[in-house]
Amino acid sequence: MSKASGLPRAAALLTTLMILGGCALTPHRSEVPTWPQALERLLPTEILLLGERHDAPQHQDMQRQTVQWLAQRGLLAALVMEMAEAGRSTQGLAPQASEAEVQTALGWSEALWPWQNYGPVAMAAVRAGVPVLGGNLPRPQLRTAQTDTSLEALLGPAALERQRQAVRDGHCGLLPESRVPGMARIQVARDQSMAQTASAARRTGQVVLLVAGAAHVKRSLGVPAHLPQSLNVKVAIAHSGKADSAIKSEADWWHATPALPPDDACDKLRQRWQDKPAR
Repeated sequence: MSKASGLPRAAALLTTLMILGGCALTPHRSEVPTWPQALERLLPTEILLLGERHDAPQHQDMQRQTVQWLAQRGLLAALVMEMAEAGRSTQGLAPQASEAEVQTALGWSEALWPWQNYGPVAMAAVRAGVPVLGGNLPRPQLRTAQTDTSLEALLGPAALERQRQAVRDGHCGLLPESRVPGMARIQVARDQSMAQTASAARRTGQVVLLVAGAAHVKRSLGVPAHLPQSLNVKVAIAHSGKADSAIKSEADWWHATPALPPDDACDKLRQRWQDKPAR
């Protein structure tokens, strides 16, 4: 997900009664007060998608807890991260590998993803002897994806339009309409890349954990839309403050964290773009 498209970074996504494997998941937080305990309700599953708001430190802490909880039980097959490109991996690194070695193996971009936020998540997996895999579309493939109209056929018409609207909203209505279809194709290609990486990492009796922005894990148009329907997939989404009740069907579980301080990201984007010539 681009930095701009994450403004305000899919601020709140939630979930609700989804029936998987004949079992309805009902997210009553009064019964399950902490996130690690909620994990038991989502198992068994082959792939667990955990959506976040990128600027919420509590969400990265939730990811770290998830890695540790699954690894301690021998259930974690791999950690797939949106924050590194597909083809990058810590496979072959020892559990005692340094943070610098892990960053190098993952081709980490500090400018895009502050290591102080995501390093603890990745290192929790490395220390447990679990591979960390990049899932995002490699940067050299972005331009190709932007013009690849065949990507649009991977989503239904309604989902494709929602993806385009998400691009518009993510860019605060400032993106020229002519660029919206191409940016939406990039998002589809990114979701497809993460889906392929997660699917290939599956191991019998274990869970592949994928962490990404909340918009990428939506059932209707994100990574789940590109996974075989035969797979047992669960989605959990963290949100800050009040949740958006319009998308309850997008996940099996939602986890609330305190609201973040007000931040007019759109105003910042306007200031950054105001002197740029229109293309």
